Amino acid sequence: MTTPPLNPALEARRGSHRLQRAARSRRTALAGGAVLAAALTACGSNGSGAVLALSASLPDKVPSGTVIRIGDPSIQAIVQASGLDKELTAAGVKVQWANISGGPQSIQAFRGNKLDCSSVADIPSLFAAWTGTSTKIIFQSVTIDPLQHPTYELGVAPGVKVTSLADLRGKKIAYSAGQAQGALVLRVLQKAGLSQKDVELVDLTSTGDSYVTALGSKAVDVAPLGAANVKVYEEKYPAGSAIPTGIRDDASTIYCLTGSVKDAAKAAALKTYVAVRTKALRWKNQHPDEYAKAYYEDSQGLSAADAKALIALDGKTGIPATWDNADARLQQTADLLAREQDHKKLDVSTLVDRRFEKVEAAAAGSDVVTGDAS
Repeated sequence: MTTPPLNPALEARRGSHRLQRAARSRRTALAGGAVLAAALTACGSNGSGAVLALSASLPDKVPSGTVIRIGDPSIQAIVQASGLDKELTAAGVKVQWANISGGPQSIQAFRGNKLDCSSVADIPSLFAAWTGTSTKIIFQSVTIDPLQHPTYELGVAPGVKVTSLADLRGKKIAYSAGQAQGALVLRVLQKAGLSQKDVELVDLTSTGDSYVTALGSKAVDVAPLGAANVKVYEEKYPAGSAIPTGIRDDASTIYCLTGSVKDAAKAAALKTYVAVRTKALRWKNQHPDEYAKAYYEDSQGLSAADAKALIALDGKTGIPATWDNADARLQQTADLLAREQDHKKLDVSTLVDRRFEKVEAAAAGSDVVTGDAS
């Protein structure tokens, strides 16, 4: 029912309250995204106006003056630090960077035609479709060893006994239907063989450290916590704990307004951007210290120690040889949310533009991941 609103990798998540500043700094940067996106409106869309059919081949040549408006903060830092920005410039691609990522901010910017594309997990593309905003996924990546580097764990309130998913029965669980955390809760219940009737879902949006506070005050018994917030929580509330979900939660995408993908000039620019973004993620894997400095320290204002800790949590990024497995996981999630949240059933193939799949794989070369890793 709903009321208004030990493995080595996991051991590495204990301690260091400095990561509270890490989480806060990243949230502060994202909060400024709406302001920057608004500023982009004055720049116009800077496309060709020529319509490209979604079934047509992606053009290679980028017309002069083409601008793509991208919310992809970490990649912005990488391309500038690695020199890959020169590759964008050489191809005639001008990127208007927006300090935006995540579903709520990007969907709002899409609706105002203030943004072309944004980095997100997998849930935003579903909710964009369910709320009338047409988008296409043009990039997908995964985490190498995703269960060793999970995005979320389940935080457990002080004094509450939850050591396995079976212990969730009868517990109050923080739940935000339109966020990735909400989808994770439903997937966790499914894995545990439980239904929403077996627990008490407490409607609570995950913003800042809201879930940390809810756990500490015992407003809820259990809440999904991001990697940095697990450290924050256990430092602030030593009697609290966290358990792994055992669920793969590493989906990472770029999704764009369908209108932007159908603009011939922007489509050509996005083809280049996908290739450069792939190279940027390979650079990140090969240069973790430089990435930590460029993004977490210089861009986000964190200390070297905080940056190093977050790099350890992130793990390495993999580029899938094909999107088959990622799309299958997305379909499973869409089906689950449609059933549990009473949404219209979606065919996720309509949300994914697989013309970009080969562009990404070609740029990754021999570094692509296959099989269960993809």
